[in-house]
This record gives sequence, structure tokens and C-alpha cells, in this order.
Amino acid sequence: MDADQVEQLLADLKQPEPAVRDRASSMLWHRWFHQKGAYGAQQLMQAESLIQSEQVDQATILLNDIIQAQPDFAEAWNRRAVLRYMQSEYWQAIADCQKVIELVPYHFGALHGLGLSHSAVGNYTAAIQAFRQALEVQPYALTNQRMILECTAKLG
Repeated sequence: MDADQVEQLLADLKQPEPAVRDRASSMLWHRWFHQKGAYGAQQLMQAESLIQSEQVDQATILLNDIIQAQPDFAEAWNRRAVLRYMQSEYWQAIADCQKVIELVPYHFGALHGLGLSHSAVGNYTAAIQAFRQALEVQPYALTNQRMILECTAKLG
């Protein structure tokens, strides 16, 4: 997938038709999971399976190994951020989300995760900023809109 295709998918995320947005979202997730080919995607799916079967330590080891071997694999960083968030390791999740965004500035999943993690540690202003950035990419994402309202209420 070249840069023009990515730009089209990002434009499609802003379209009013839900089917167009859903297709674009799915295609971007597919791109991120397959950034390192079928083997990379298989490794991420293995990590997901470990997480689902509550083998968190093994999932962490696998994700750490993937990141060490392929530090530019944005989705590996994102999967580890999700795992860290699930384990209430919010500062580590924030760091991982920031790395994802450094690698893929339009990664709406990492932007959302960054907002959730900042919110979890009480950094509501930073959370609002992250959710707003996510909305710039996915303006119809109601969950980000709702989180902005929740964080704004907590500031007041």
C-alpha cells in the first residue's frame, strides 16, 4: 500500500457513510498488522492469543522480543501499549503509544490509547489533547467525543 492509498483511506475515515469509514478503518488496521509481512502479523496474533488465554507474561516477552528485533514495527508497540494499559501500567502505555505515534502519526488506535492512559493517571488536559488528535483522524469516532466530554467534566 503506497502513500496515495493511505491518504485515500485517511480521507475515507472522514466520509459521512459508515460503510466507507469502516472499510477504511479495517484496511488501516490490516496494514498496521501486516507492516512486517505475514510472519509479523502471525507474531502479533500469537501475542493476542496469549493475552486472551491470560498468559500475560509470555505475551509481554513475545512483544518485547518483536520490538527489540523490529523497533520500527508500530503495531507491536501498540499491542504492548494495550497490554500495559490492561495491566494498569499507564505510564509505560503512554510511552509505547507515543512511540507508535512517532512511527505512524495517524494511528488512531494509539491516539485513543494515549488519551485513555492519560485519563487513567488524571492527566485530563493531555487526555483531551490526544482524543482531539484522534478525532482529527477519525472525526466520527463517538467514543473519542464522549471521552473528551468526560475528561472536560473531570477538569471542572
